[in-house]
Amino acid sequence: MKSLRLRLFLVLVAATGFVWLAAVVWIYTDSRSQIENILNRRLMEAARMVATLVDDEGIQMPVQPGGSPRVMPRLASGGSYNRHLSCQIWSFDGKLVGASDGAPSARLSDQSDGFSQRTIDGEVWQVFAFNDPKKHIHVLVGDNLSQRTQLERGIVGGVLLTAALILPILALLIWLSVSRGLRPLQQATQNLAARDAENLEPVDLSNAPSEIRPLIDALNRLFGKVVAARDHERSFIAYAAHELRTPLAGLKTQVQVALAARDAESRDKALRQTLLAVDRTARMVQQLLAMSQLDANQPSGAAGWIPVEQRLRDLAAMMDPKLRPQRVAFATDLDDLSIQMDENLFDLAMRNLMENALQMTPGEGVVRWAYRLADAGPTLSLEDDGPGIPAGERDLVVQKFFRGRNKSATGSGLGLAIVLEALGQAGARLQLGASTTLGGLTADVVIPAHKVRAHGQNIGGAVLAPSRAYRIGPLAPADGS
Repeated sequence: MKSLRLRLFLVLVAATGFVWLAAVVWIYTDSRSQIENILNRRLMEAARMVATLVDDEGIQMPVQPGGSPRVMPRLASGGSYNRHLSCQIWSFDGKLVGASDGAPSARLSDQSDGFSQRTIDGEVWQVFAFNDPKKHIHVLVGDNLSQRTQLERGIVGGVLLTAALILPILALLIWLSVSRGLRPLQQATQNLAARDAENLEPVDLSNAPSEIRPLIDALNRLFGKVVAARDHERSFIAYAAHELRTPLAGLKTQVQVALAARDAESRDKALRQTLLAVDRTARMVQQLLAMSQLDANQPSGAAGWIPVEQRLRDLAAMMDPKLRPQRVAFATDLDDLSIQMDENLFDLAMRNLMENALQMTPGEGVVRWAYRLADAGPTLSLEDDGPGIPAGERDLVVQKFFRGRNKSATGSGLGLAIVLEALGQAGARLQLGASTTLGGLTADVVIPAHKVRAHGQNIGGAVLAPSRAYRIGPLAPADGS
């Protein structure tokens, strides 16, 4: 059932019908109890009243003209009560002393005192027996239960008839009330349907009922996210187009130079520059795709325990040989060190960190990985002996397409931004500082303590023994030096 109006209508009608049914049951039960109490008291009063009319010689009737009372064989009763209320007077020796007109010929009850029921000629009688030992009589007053049943049915029938007449009116009122109650939701739906795709302004909440305010508020938050994502996408595309324009223009220029060159040396030089431009453009496209994936929160894969040194060696071995990844050194502190992190995010962050460090490290400069315990927590550090980043630019270089004064020739300004975003999604942090040992840049990856372990055991904030021993090169054996 997809209609909220119909669902509410059926629920309310069913609830109303249940209330009426419960009322009928309660009225029937209560009325039956009240009727039985009233009619039973009537039987008791009638039996005692009849007993007072009887003396030791029989039933006291009005005095005859001669002045003496007489005993009548039967007592007269009202016309409409002819077969509903009957009375019998029996002596202790079992003789019928008197009876009301229309009373059954059979004895109403074999019980000498109290209430009882008896079926006579197919009719059920509720009988009260009154025993008077002084007068040696039993007074039996019976009430035909068919009268009680008719009375009870009349009460229930009246309630059901009332319900049958009122329920359709209530159903109409419920339908109108539900429709009116859902009108603000319909108006909000119509307002949203009338918007074009570019209208992402927040929906007005001033006249919205409190029940649909959470829904409209959630829509407004969604609109805000869509606007932010759209603005981010537009700015990202604009930045990407601007950054790609330069290498593409360089490619075109170098190709034109190569075509116009009259000697092999000039042509080879132009082709080498073209190759460099292609490499820079390819790296930028790769980083743009990585950043787009991070912005869309698409990195997938469950967080697993990653052997740090082996994974870093694998990443270095897959890098462009022109970066000379064999310059990467691994401290012995990384031996048997594992980090719990999404593998895709780990690879993305560490590869970009190493590429950035290798690009900024001149000549035979060294890049070093180490683990240490910093004030911020367990830290995986990468140091280089490049020019470093001035303190005033360290908060800026993690922004997209920002390139500081010490920029590389093939950089695009996306590497550290990718690292920051990937680590943020993995629950880690990036801190940049000056290297105290190599003089270049130190990139610290701060990892939550419960996600770090060594030798198969969680070490959290435990201090590893500091080591100055390093294993060189991504392809060196684990026990190399």
